[in-house]
Amino acid sequence: MGRSGVARGNATEAATAQGGVELDLQRYFPYRLARLAEQVSLAVAEVYSERFALTRQEWRVLAILGMRPEIATKEIGPLTTLDKMQVSRAVQGLESRGIVGRKHHPDDRRELIVSLTPAGRALYRKIVPYALARETKLLGALTAEEMAVLDRVMRKLSAALA
Repeated sequence: MGRSGVARGNATEAATAQGGVELDLQRYFPYRLARLAEQVSLAVAEVYSERFALTRQEWRVLAILGMRPEIATKEIGPLTTLDKMQVSRAVQGLESRGIVGRKHHPDDRRELIVSLTPAGRALYRKIVPYALARETKLLGALTAEEMAVLDRVMRKLSAALA
């Protein structure tokens, strides 16, 4: 065992002897997963941020709208992990650039319905191939078997947290 292993062992023994518990943040699963998610997010951000001048929040709203003709703003948050204020700012930013349009819900004037404009639809079609290429490049580090295992693990953890 190297010197750092001895030091770590001694620190653990001291913490345990004092009734404390030690947590190595670099090995702590929630932290490692959060770091990985941030790294992936930053890698994908190069696609929509640098090339298309979109924020992370705007990209998420655009991506949701690309899959449907319209959506109520209150439905966007749960689908994108954005809070109400982030959704509002993203929609305003996209609207100011002519990427989305908003209208009041016919049954509830307080609720807004958002949809892509023709320019927004064209932007979405332009970004998607770049985003998918980035995903392919990232996942290229895994074998088909590893991808299947990763998918199963992610589904299992999501179900456990639901």
